[in-house]
Amino acid sequence: MTDSRRSRLDTPQDLRRPLVKRPSYDSDTVGVFAEEFARFMGTAKFLLYMSLFVVIWVAWNALSPGSWRFDVYPYIFLTLMLSLQASYAAPLILLAQNRQEMRDKVIAEQDRQANARAHADMEFLAREVASLRMSVGEVATRDFLRSELKSLLNEIDERSVTSEPSGDDALSERDPDTP
Repeated sequence: MTDSRRSRLDTPQDLRRPLVKRPSYDSDTVGVFAEEFARFMGTAKFLLYMSLFVVIWVAWNALSPGSWRFDVYPYIFLTLMLSLQASYAAPLILLAQNRQEMRDKVIAEQDRQANARAHADMEFLAREVASLRMSVGEVATRDFLRSELKSLLNEIDERSVTSEPSGDDALSERDPDTP
């Protein structure tokens, strides 16, 4: 084997230059066209136009003079035209459906992520509310403080009423526990 033949055989196929250049196209442009076409085919306007086209075709070929007719009964050319239209319509409709399905998947994934974030936020807030409840249970309330202050005031009043000696007796009779 020669070196040139061996190098050609050893070259990976994707590095070889193709014999026929593949046509390039923008898939988004084709997809947008397919969606618009599919959207139009699903309307009453399309059905009306198609029905009008067929009626005119049949009327022309049935009622016009013989030399003007281009598709005599059984309307083989009309059948061919409708088959050609259907053969292009079906793949375009499928392409539009596939693009819509991809959009739906993206939207569903975004919704799932948003739901997961909302669920995590709700769990966090539930934990925060529970911790606040526990903290509030340990905090003295306003009514509790008022009642404690009233009882202390009453206790001070009682002590001051019971121990009202004058002068030096007041200092000696003081309770060592009270300040």
